[in-house]
Amino acid sequence: MNSQITTLSNGLRIITQERPQLETVSLGIWVKTGSAYENKSDNGISHFLEHMSFKGTTNRTSLQISEEIEDVGGHSNAYTSREFTAYYAKMMKEDAELAIDVLTDSVKNSIFPEEELVKERDVVIQEIKQTIDTPDDIVFDYFQETAFPNQALGRSILGPQEIVKSFNRESLEKYISTNYAAENMVICAVGNLKHEKIVDMVKARMSDFRAKTNFCIEDQKYIGGFFKEVRPIEQSHVILGFGSFPHKSKEYYDIAMLSTILGGGMSSRLFQEIREKRGLVYSVYSYTAAHSQTGLFGIYAGTEAKELPVLMPVLIDEIKKISNDLVTDKEFERSKVQLKSSIKMGLESSSSTAEVLARQNLIYGKSLSINEIIEKIDAVTKESIRDVADKIFKTNPTYTLLGAIDKHMEYDELQKALA
Repeated sequence: MNSQITTLSNGLRIITQERPQLETVSLGIWVKTGSAYENKSDNGISHFLEHMSFKGTTNRTSLQISEEIEDVGGHSNAYTSREFTAYYAKMMKEDAELAIDVLTDSVKNSIFPEEELVKERDVVIQEIKQTIDTPDDIVFDYFQETAFPNQALGRSILGPQEIVKSFNRESLEKYISTNYAAENMVICAVGNLKHEKIVDMVKARMSDFRAKTNFCIEDQKYIGGFFKEVRPIEQSHVILGFGSFPHKSKEYYDIAMLSTILGGGMSSRLFQEIREKRGLVYSVYSYTAAHSQTGLFGIYAGTEAKELPVLMPVLIDEIKKISNDLVTDKEFERSKVQLKSSIKMGLESSSSTAEVLARQNLIYGKSLSINEIIEKIDAVTKESIRDVADKIFKTNPTYTLLGAIDKHMEYDELQKALA
């Protein structure tokens, strides 16, 4: 990707990619912090801060923050993940400076009014309750906690209700002072822009922002285990997972291709064998999650309770096949094309490109060109996919069940079947 980067004296990186054919600019602030960087006592504060950052600053009220963006036809939002927090907007090209001003103001100058704190605690608690009431959402939180027990990486992004209720202005200000600094932040913009102008806009607002973070990252270690929750619902939700590799591992694209072949689409092995051939599920897929120190490989299926005893042996059989035998030439080529195409298609969007560039620089300390990425994908072999499958599927399994699960394979049976 033909991006430009300037680093301010405090360490803040400003990354841009010019697309003069567009009429818009997508931009944002990405911070390398999230629930995986929280203490147990403040679990959920990254997400709560993300909410509160738009609730008033020394320069704007909550309403003004919303109105200034929307009055010119732009839109803004934010999200929190386990290792990233992002504040972003998309505007017409002539309004890029307004977006930068609003976003930097929200991150740098929030005042956390008491009346907004009270309201937003209730909003986030409603969000927590909604997640709990949504089986195919909460099952992933249970899965993550079982895979990484008693660790920050295993705790939920939203946090528990009792801790969210305790958040106040002091706790938010303390978290910002330790976890938000120029060294773990990037500002990225993609669209109809000039790099030098974006740098000047950011420099005028963020050159005095604190340079260094002041927190320790908790070790991340995959453990695995078993969790189940019986609920009187029609569907049974099951996630089977294994330890995987971190962002910077050389196996990153081997794992991506493994997931594509095993459960990455309608032509994947799991979809064809479990849904199309046997009709055991409505939904089945695999996915990968890379983190800074470790990773997770998961397989999700939603089925009827009566199908669970049949489903699990078939799923395990597919895992064993891909661990022991080379994938076919057709599967191999198809997965390679799928992976390349998904990356290239994603980069057609200015918003997606800004996201990719920001994450690359926070993870790797640089932008990766599309040619570099394609080379890494082309370096994957059928043998390397089998080898990485063998390594992953030999780790202790994480087995999570939720719903109507009267009859199911027990954890010790699962371990024996996978051995």
